[in-house]
Amino acid sequence: MTTGQVSVATSDFDELDSTLRAILQETLSLSRERVAGFTDATELFGALPELDSMAVATLLTAIEERLGILIEDDDVEAEDFATYGSLLAFARRKALQ
Repeated sequence: MTTGQVSVATSDFDELDSTLRAILQETLSLSRERVAGFTDATELFGALPELDSMAVATLLTAIEERLGILIEDDDVEAEDFATYGSLLAFARRKALQ
């Protein structure tokens, strides 16, 4: 495991949430305050101009690296990027596999 990765076996929901917020902040160049205000219902893809199709690929790569997981193309659905809550659920599901 490289430095900065979350240990999937020991990470809890709060740690995963914090990590995902950090990934969004870093990959989309969003302010810490903006990302901290995200709720489960905060719309992402289509609502955040910073999250376009190219940013999705960068975001997925960052999630893979930080969580130490592999995300296959067929693992990803558009709905996973609809809201912060759906993205968090996706990351949690992949981390627990």
